[in-house]
Amino acid sequence: MTTPSLRLFFALPCPLELARAIADWRGALGLDGKPVAAANLHLTLTFLGSQPRGRVDELKSLASTCTTEAFVLHLDRLGRWRNGLLHLDASHPPEALLQLERQLRQALLGAGFELERRPFHAHLTLARRCTRMPAGVIPTFDWLADRFSLFASENSPKGTHYRTLADWPLRAPGTI
Repeated sequence: MTTPSLRLFFALPCPLELARAIADWRGALGLDGKPVAAANLHLTLTFLGSQPRGRVDELKSLASTCTTEAFVLHLDRLGRWRNGLLHLDASHPPEALLQLERQLRQALLGAGFELERRPFHAHLTLARRCTRMPAGVIPTFDWLADRFSLFASENSPKGTHYRTLADWPLRAPGTI
């Protein structure tokens, strides 16, 4: 019998208080799409897709080699892609975020994982299947990113849930 694979991704988990603030603001926009649950808000670093369960320990080991400083991410732009995905992003992504994504990508490619080829675009998905860009003021949401995580995406009759498999702290600024 074959063990089912897992749908995996590395991401920055959105702190609960910030996720609630974003969800409250989003709720006031009157969106026509399907909102992402506040508990599922995150910023994807690398999407791995379907992976054998037996590779999870290898992924954890690879992630532990990635070190960068904690950073503040200023989510200050609202965007909508042609596929209807509404998102928040940063007009100036911090170098530490870009460095973390590069470190993960290089470690994963070096270990033989196949990754998406499209360029990294740091964003937090707010909703899917939006047919229009909402009007209104876009506040800046400041996010202290102090860890990254390996998640498994799990579907159930109640919807999608992202289960944390492991976390890695980002180091305090100025430490080695």
